[in-house]
Amino acid sequence: MRKMPRILLSLAALLILILPSVMPVYLSSAALGDIKIDSSVQSSFPMGIEFKVRAESDTDIVKLRLQYKVTRQNYADVASEAWPTFTPWTVVQTSWMWDMRRSSLPPGAKIEYHWVAEDIAGKRTDSPTSVMNFDDGRYRWQSISEGAVTLLWYQGSQSFINDLMSSTQQALQRLAKDTGARPRRQVRIYIYANPTDLRGALVYPQEWTGGVTFVGFDVIAIGISQSQVDWGKRALAHELVHWLIHGITFNSYGAGLPVWLDEGLAVYGEGNMSPDDKALLDKAIAQNRLISVRTLSSPFSAIPEQAYLSYAESYSLVAFLIQRYGRDRMSQLLDVFRQGSGYDDAFKQVYGFDQSGLDTLWRASLGLSPAPTARLVPQLVPA
Repeated sequence: MRKMPRILLSLAALLILILPSVMPVYLSSAALGDIKIDSSVQSSFPMGIEFKVRAESDTDIVKLRLQYKVTRQNYADVASEAWPTFTPWTVVQTSWMWDMRRSSLPPGAKIEYHWVAEDIAGKRTDSPTSVMNFDDGRYRWQSISEGAVTLLWYQGSQSFINDLMSSTQQALQRLAKDTGARPRRQVRIYIYANPTDLRGALVYPQEWTGGVTFVGFDVIAIGISQSQVDWGKRALAHELVHWLIHGITFNSYGAGLPVWLDEGLAVYGEGNMSPDDKALLDKAIAQNRLISVRTLSSPFSAIPEQAYLSYAESYSLVAFLIQRYGRDRMSQLLDVFRQGSGYDDAFKQVYGFDQSGLDTLWRASLGLSPAPTARLVPQLVPA
C-alpha cells in the first residue's frame, strides 16, 4: 500500500463533518466603579467559541466590546476586538460568537480576553483578563513530556506512546547533529487514534489529511492508529521537523524557505529514504528526467508520481548539501533565511552558488550532465 502523502496543511483549508462537543467554562466576574461585568465562555470545539457578558450600571450602558488575543509566535503583540449588538440599558446581556469556519484555531490554543464597558456618562470599566484553552473535550487526554516535546493521547498503551516519544527525540537529535537546528520553543503534539478522529478536530479537512502542523501555534495534530506505528513514527518526525524549521526561520518579513528545502529537511528528519522514494529517484536518474531545483522551489505537482518524486529529490538535495558542505553551512543557511533573505541570495551568501548552480552540482554528484537550462554560478565559497 502506498503511504499517505505528506502534507503541511494550510489553516485556510478546513471542513467539519461531526457534531462539536460543548463545554461551558465560566471564567470571570468584575465590578469596578459603578459598572459590574460578569462574563463566561462556551466552547463548541472545533466549530466556535461563544463569549457571553452581562453588564450592569446605574446609568445606561452604551458601549460594550470584547478584546482578545491568541498566544502564538508573532513579532507584534496583536489584539483583536469584537463589538456585539445590544440595546443600551442599565442592565445589558449579549454575546459574540467566534465562528471557526472563518478563522480557525488548533486544539489547545490559548486565548486571553476581557470586556470593556462604557456608560452614557463616559465612565469605563475593564474586566480582569481571563484565559481559556480551546481544548478538544471529546476525549480524555493523557500527556507525557520530554525536552521540548509534549505528547497528548487518549487511546493506546504506554509502550505505544513511549515508542512515539522515542521517535520524536531521535528525529530532533538527528537534525541537530546534521544541521545544527535545535528547538527554541515547546511543542504540543496531539496523537489522535486514527485519521478519522483527527479530521473531526478540523474545520474543512481534506479526506486524505493525516497530519497537521499549525505553524506559529506550536501545535501538531496527527492521526496514528496502533496498527500503523511505523508510518506514524515517520509522519510524526516529518511534522516535527516542519515545526522546528519554521520556528527557527520565522521572521518579520514573512519570507519562507524554498519548498524543496522545507520538505527535504522534513523527509531527512524521518531517517533513511524510504524504498519507494529511492526507487522513484533511481528511475528518474536513470532516465535523466529529474525535476529542476527551481521548479521544486514552488509547491509540488498535484500528480501523485510527480509529487512523490519531488519529495525524493528534496531529500537527495538536502543530503547532498549536508554531506558535501557539512552541518555548519546548513546552520548558516537557516540563519540567513531567518533574516528574510531571498532564495538565491541566501545560497550565494552561504555556498557561493544560486539554485541553478546547486542544480548543476547536484546532478554531477549523481553522474548526470547539467540540465540544458541550468547555469552554474562560480563557487565563491570553498567546500
